[in-house]
Amino acid sequence: MKVGTMPTLGGKTLVITGASRGIGKAIALRAARDGANIVVAAKTEAPHPKLPGTIYTAAEEIEQAGGHALAVATDIRFEDQVTTAVAKAVERFGGIDILVNNASAIWIAGTMDTPMKRFDLMFDVNARGAFLCTQACLPHLRKAANPHVLSLSPPLTLEARWYAPHAAYTLSKVAMSLWIRGMAEEFRGDGIAFNALWPRTVIDTAALNLLGGEETRRRSRSPEIVADAAHAVLTKDSRSFTGNFCIDEEILRSEGVADFSRYRREGVREEELLPDLFP
Repeated sequence: MKVGTMPTLGGKTLVITGASRGIGKAIALRAARDGANIVVAAKTEAPHPKLPGTIYTAAEEIEQAGGHALAVATDIRFEDQVTTAVAKAVERFGGIDILVNNASAIWIAGTMDTPMKRFDLMFDVNARGAFLCTQACLPHLRKAANPHVLSLSPPLTLEARWYAPHAAYTLSKVAMSLWIRGMAEEFRGDGIAFNALWPRTVIDTAALNLLGGEETRRRSRSPEIVADAAHAVLTKDSRSFTGNFCIDEEILRSEGVADFSRYRREGVREEELLPDLFP
């Protein structure tokens, strides 16, 4: 099946954390092309000197792409802000069909080079934030026809090579995946799908500033590959597709996509692409 003929998210309401830029915005724009309602739940209200985009510019792009947008300034570390965002989403669109736990904090360093303030930030945003947002959305997801929770987190593993170089970051992301494992079973009877999605290669986002700069960016894929894979997951039947740890390329191959050249820079060969931190 080609990406363009996948089932639609038209009329669905998606709450996407961290949707002002990067992968979150790409997922929002892909859903917007179907005519979806998108709640941009992110922190950036004013332009950042080093990072592009705000919740308002993202909302404008979503509207231009064919969707309906609601920008809500949300720091997912704070319960009152998450509760407010969910309430505004329901007030504006009448309910919530999908939650995408995309917002993330990253610090790629070993144990002795990880300040506790960075440790706390990663666990507050990645582990606690995903749990909090899920908890807040669940009463509304229970009422949806095909409800999904999708977390941008890696497959579960205890391989030491994933933990040794950056144990704190890895564990904060694996915690998100453990929520997926447990909640998929906990809410199976409610028909709510819980799945995780992770890229096979490095993705060209602002996080690349921490991972090697321009050469790394050249050998990365665009966020659109994750967005297309997310679309494929979120349009599946929530009662039959749950508890999965998906890789973007594998999901798209299962949908019939064979040519991935449009996701990489012109002149870059497939074998030049860099594998993600969790290959």
